Amino acid sequence: MKIVFMGTPDFAVPTLQALYNSEHEVCAVFTQPDKPTGRGYKMKASPVKELALQHGTPVHQPESLKKAPDIAVEILSKYQPDLIIVAAYGKILPKEVLEFPRFGCINVHGSLLPKYRGAAPIQRSVLNGDRVTGITVMQMGEGLDTGDILLQSETDIGINETSAELFERLSQMGAQLMVDALDRLSELTPIPQNDELSSYAPMLSKDMCEIDFTKDAYSVNKHICGLSDWPCAVTSVRGKRIKVYKSELVSEDETLGAPGQLINAEKFIVACGKGSVRFVVVQAEGAKRMSSEDFVRGRHLTDGEIIGNT
Repeated sequence: MKIVFMGTPDFAVPTLQALYNSEHEVCAVFTQPDKPTGRGYKMKASPVKELALQHGTPVHQPESLKKAPDIAVEILSKYQPDLIIVAAYGKILPKEVLEFPRFGCINVHGSLLPKYRGAAPIQRSVLNGDRVTGITVMQMGEGLDTGDILLQSETDIGINETSAELFERLSQMGAQLMVDALDRLSELTPIPQNDELSSYAPMLSKDMCEIDFTKDAYSVNKHICGLSDWPCAVTSVRGKRIKVYKSELVSEDETLGAPGQLINAEKFIVACGKGSVRFVVVQAEGAKRMSSEDFVRGRHLTDGEIIGNT
């Protein structure tokens, strides 16, 4: 089949690579426009664009498909794709685009729909302490992640697994599931979603970052894991802000100190409202990420100190 691929971030790269490795033809790629990054605001291409250019695939970067559907259709008319495959594209597809290919548009989504429709399904599954998540390959419709389900695959979420780690695993799962769907496309029966079971997964924001040590340790650990790598959980140590990229659940029940108290400074174990967590990877202001051991060694923290705003 002739396929047009639409995607932008790292999550979409394994799916695009799997298509290149398949018998199908990727005739064009749509991705978001280059964006300025870093201190010098140098324009940077998306990971999907970089991969597409390596394979010599034509790349299109319209600012919006919804506002200019005629332009999108004009571009698609040059390629006459049989199918459009979407993975974390980040833009809404208008009806004209959805209906253009003879096999429609198929999306790779990072949750077990109908749960977690929206922009941040992977992070929300971790933040909410879910034990299981997965990938859904769905036939796209005009609603937000409301299309019929074609295939799903489940996976357990590790107790200390971060969103970044889960992103990587699900991106690989999504690539494999998409290939499976393409191989079985003619025999798959689309299953309508139950809207009553749906939930929305909005974008994360920096106002979510502060760690609340009065909560139980399981919730604190999932808060840290869910916000890694962005926008990242934060707290303060001796009045200085630090980011916490990774933590481990030490105890869910035993409480040996007040919320935010260091009960083992050498191992950076912090008491919560119930139970305790250990910081594993942190970053001080103006410094690079480092292990908690290196951080503690450089600051000579002591048992009994209180950290955070508790």
